Amino acid sequence: MSGALPRSYLFVPGNRPERFDKAFAAGADAVILDLEDAVQPEQKLAARAAVLSDVVVNVGRAAWVRINGSDTGWFRDDVATLAGQTGVAGIVLPKAESREQIDALLANAHPALSVLPIVETARGIANLAELCAAPRVQRIVFGTLDFQVDLGIDGDDEELHFFRSQIVLASRLAGIGAPVDGVSTTITDTDAVEGDARRGRRFGFGGKLCIHPQQIDAVHRAYAWSDAEIEWAQRVFAAVDASHGAAVAVDGKMVDMPVILKARRILDGR
Repeated sequence: MSGALPRSYLFVPGNRPERFDKAFAAGADAVILDLEDAVQPEQKLAARAAVLSDVVVNVGRAAWVRINGSDTGWFRDDVATLAGQTGVAGIVLPKAESREQIDALLANAHPALSVLPIVETARGIANLAELCAAPRVQRIVFGTLDFQVDLGIDGDDEELHFFRSQIVLASRLAGIGAPVDGVSTTITDTDAVEGDARRGRRFGFGGKLCIHPQQIDAVHRAYAWSDAEIEWAQRVFAAVDASHGAAVAVDGKMVDMPVILKARRILDGR
């Protein structure tokens, strides 16, 4: 990754510690140990204990942890138990809607802890600027499934275009990382997963949540420059170098500064 932000975040249920090592070995850029949606209420305490044990023993692999929401009875203890652990790279905060939630999370956190707020409600969208500007927010995650439920939206494609664009814009204005798109519910149809990830990339997203290891390669393909794009970028710089400052075109299109900057991004692998 060379310091770049993750393209893929793989969820693993916090109550399935026998899967933790497999998840970290699956090839995702980051792993999220999940205490929220993947864990039934009667298993919450056991899941928290399992996650704590893992992050204490395996400090070097720096897990992310999705805690329970601030409107639940588990939130305070999740924060008190895990936010101060140096084996936790960051906290994934569900139903993020306000700066106060993040402040409560960071009150006793270790200094390097990052936060990924999940925007999955109308109020979260309304308060995007506030969330993006909160301390230690690395990037925003779009919780597409819960968001559809909250707004009564039926569909994950054009139905969410407006909201995806708002998240990308707010993130850019705040100077934080490109946001992370929500999960694809299909597991075996990797072409569909790749298509979903490419759509997110076109909108300006920088990564995607994964619910199964089979989705990881598809997401990585979507966030990698193709051979054709790399070859185009190389031709752009070859033409610019050969022009000695004169106007130049590649493939019949004028090469101006935005084109040069895009070609540089491609060749830098960003």
